Amino acid sequence: MAKITFSPVEELVIHEAVEVTREDLFRERITPQGNLPLYWCDGILFSFSSLPLTDEVVRDYLKGKIHWAEVHFSKMEQYQPIIQLEAEEYKTTMSIRVINTGKSILHKELIKWLKSKK
Repeated sequence: MAKITFSPVEELVIHEAVEVTREDLFRERITPQGNLPLYWCDGILFSFSSLPLTDEVVRDYLKGKIHWAEVHFSKMEQYQPIIQLEAEEYKTTMSIRVINTGKSILHKELIKWLKSKK
């Protein structure tokens, strides 16, 4: 039988956190390859980008310390699984998935921290 070990994140290092408009947050998730999802937790819509997996970042990760280069966020009181964006430059309506991460301990702590920084 396989041994399963749970090793939760002990530290999240955020190198930059920026509150942006919801529209800017939507637009950053639209790529030529497709639309990337956004995350929602406790009234905040957000995205994040991780640092490249260098040897040092991987060492930290294995010790329970993860690095996010940036977090972009905006208020959105009610969760919506799909958000529509009217993209005038493309003359179309784009849909962006939103993932409810309200059960994530890490994301709940992140949102608490973001709200305390306002």
